[in-house]
Amino acid sequence: MKYHPIDSQLFVKNRAKFMAQMKPKSLAVFNSNDIYPIGADSTMPFQQARDIFYLSGADQEETILLLFPEAKNPKHREILFVRETNEHIAIWEGEKLSKEAAFAVSGIKTVYWLTEFNKVFHDLMTEVENIYFNTNEHYRQAVETQTREDRFIEWCKKKYPAHKWERSNPILQQIRGVKEVQELELLQTACDITERGFKRVLSFIKPGVMEYEIEAEFMHEFLRNRSKGFAYTPIIASGFNANVLHYIENNQMCKDGDMLLMDVGAEYANYSSDMTRTVPVNGRFTARQKDVYNAVLRVKDEATAMLLPGTDWAEYHKEVGKIMTAELLNLGLLDKADVQNENPDWPAYKKYFMHGTSHHLGLDTHDYGALKTPMVANMVFTVEPGIYLPKENMGIRLEDDVVIQENGAPINLMKNIPITVEEIEDWMNK
Repeated sequence: MKYHPIDSQLFVKNRAKFMAQMKPKSLAVFNSNDIYPIGADSTMPFQQARDIFYLSGADQEETILLLFPEAKNPKHREILFVRETNEHIAIWEGEKLSKEAAFAVSGIKTVYWLTEFNKVFHDLMTEVENIYFNTNEHYRQAVETQTREDRFIEWCKKKYPAHKWERSNPILQQIRGVKEVQELELLQTACDITERGFKRVLSFIKPGVMEYEIEAEFMHEFLRNRSKGFAYTPIIASGFNANVLHYIENNQMCKDGDMLLMDVGAEYANYSSDMTRTVPVNGRFTARQKDVYNAVLRVKDEATAMLLPGTDWAEYHKEVGKIMTAELLNLGLLDKADVQNENPDWPAYKKYFMHGTSHHLGLDTHDYGALKTPMVANMVFTVEPGIYLPKENMGIRLEDDVVIQENGAPINLMKNIPITVEEIEDWMNK
């Protein structure tokens, strides 16, 4: 792995939180991701399933975590199964986790080779009544591929039909949304790498540059700072392209007079950062660009100040909508009649700002986290308002990542990334 080793105590704490919420006489199983084929002998780069990483720190394929707090044999209360390694694998694929290394990474004392799973699992199933399955229940998930987790659940239900099953996801939604101090440090590192990338491109952007060249500059800076690269597919959208919310072609020329929207973030140790900045291609804002830009910035700042313990996520978005409505009225994009006659299910401001303002951030860019209960300290949210004006060939979005505090204003993990008009112009014209 490119990233520095993570103290295994983080994963010890995470497992303890999960097991504390398990029903009696239960065990839980978590599988690694598959390595997905492309064609011939080619595969996609491996990405570890976030839940098994969150609970164990094991960052390799063909890994299984088993948690059984009430196991009669104390050494079976936490078990990590890893692929057996040998000299041949080390030569052809690189070093894999030994049993000793797996313990060092995870803090789990009992490590077996994966070939032992069926035997050990069958023995433990005689002691339990319930098995926790790990299903993806994120509110934005749209997975069509069968995962290793899916295949395990299918196999287990057939082999052990008399057992009851429970869902791991409600527990994970609750505990993954509230970050430990070590996780906040990892997220800060990811944001710091993003900062370096953004400052690098500010001196590179100019009329005539291609969007993909800017993408390459980000990637260069990310890789040289121990990141695997982008936390998600980057959006480098100049001119009209910024009005396509998930524009990812990044193949157009940046033109003089246009604005350039960059929605990018570095990953670090599987943790995501998520930044959006919009800058003038030629390094100077026009009066109109500045007015719209500052309106978005004011919405972002006011929305950030609302992220406090006790805030309701749905109500928060309604309040942000009111703030945006006021800004759009000031810009002349809406008039009072538009607001008075608006459809409550699709308010007038949605014509120019059609997406949400905030989502959880962590191991996933759109991370797990409670959304139907009040916000609590150490939740991490993005704040990303935007105004999109296709007729003016311009879309402006600004986004930072912030941590809710027990007392006081949230901490902005991206506070050192240039964002004001003056900061952007200074950096672009050094």
